[in-house]
Amino acid sequence: MRISLSKIGAYWWCQAAGWGGNMLMNFFFAWTYNRDITLSFVLRSLIIAVLGVVITHFMRWVIMKLNLLQKPIERQVIYFLLLTVVFSMILPFFSLSFFNLFNLFTPEQRVYSFTRLFLGSAANSFVTLLVWNLIYFIYHYVERYRMQQLDALQMQSVVKELELKTIKAHINPHFIFNSLNGIRALVDEDPARARTAITELSNILRNSMQADKMETVPFEKELAIVKDYLALEQMRFEERLMVSFEIDEDTLDQPVPPMMLQTLVENAIKHGISKNISGGQIKITSRFVKNQHELLIRNTGRLNGTFNADGFGISSTQSRLKLMFGDNAGFSIGDVNENEVEAKVTMPASV
Repeated sequence: MRISLSKIGAYWWCQAAGWGGNMLMNFFFAWTYNRDITLSFVLRSLIIAVLGVVITHFMRWVIMKLNLLQKPIERQVIYFLLLTVVFSMILPFFSLSFFNLFNLFTPEQRVYSFTRLFLGSAANSFVTLLVWNLIYFIYHYVERYRMQQLDALQMQSVVKELELKTIKAHINPHFIFNSLNGIRALVDEDPARARTAITELSNILRNSMQADKMETVPFEKELAIVKDYLALEQMRFEERLMVSFEIDEDTLDQPVPPMMLQTLVENAIKHGISKNISGGQIKITSRFVKNQHELLIRNTGRLNGTFNADGFGISSTQSRLKLMFGDNAGFSIGDVNENEVEAKVTMPASV
């Protein structure tokens, strides 16, 4: 078990403070009850403090040697009590032996037998060591719990980061391939329009690469990418695609997941507009509703009450909202009338 120098320092400071405080309490009670603070009294208190540091340090070594802190909590309690009992007999045995060796017993103590003095000292030592062990075990229990929580949070953060990067890695190629297919259809039919489309795609890719460096982007920036994308698609669909916007200007600075709106608009065209011979329309709405930023993407088409929840656009949107906003965000999609589908995203409004 590797221990940092800072932890070793903190441990010894606690030892000095604890046993030093115990010695000061002896002086305080002696002063309170008008007892003489003689040289023998000072030496006895000092011996108890020094032996306390040495013996509790040895007890700590036993705890670490037996790896008690890694055992089940039930066994920890048993060992905890057992160690307290054993060392509460070791401490008075050595302290009384030193008192006898240096002739430090008071006249009152000399009247009693060694056994009686030992039992009385063992009782006091048990209380003292019980408190020491409680503090030691509780500290390490709390520290271990804190480290487990930190590890769990770090792991969760890593998992979220990996999932977000995986989602983004799918989003950008998915968008690029669809756009290039649209441009390819224009190359022979209308080279001039194809060149314009390439310029639009260049703008989109430049914006998307910048947005990909952040977990969220201002809605205004996301909307600019979508407008470029729709301009590109209108080159392909011509009059078959009609676009309208209803944007609350106060929502333009709201944070949104990058490329999310573009993915939903792309799905609307792929599964709605492109399947209609006469095409259709797409309407994008951004507004505040009850402290929530609400995005609506309404397009011509029909779900017939069902949709593919495993499809990329749906699954990526749900995953990203869950990862970034937890239960404070929501996503739904469904038919709103006989010929229109609406996807709705709600996110916490940023103040």
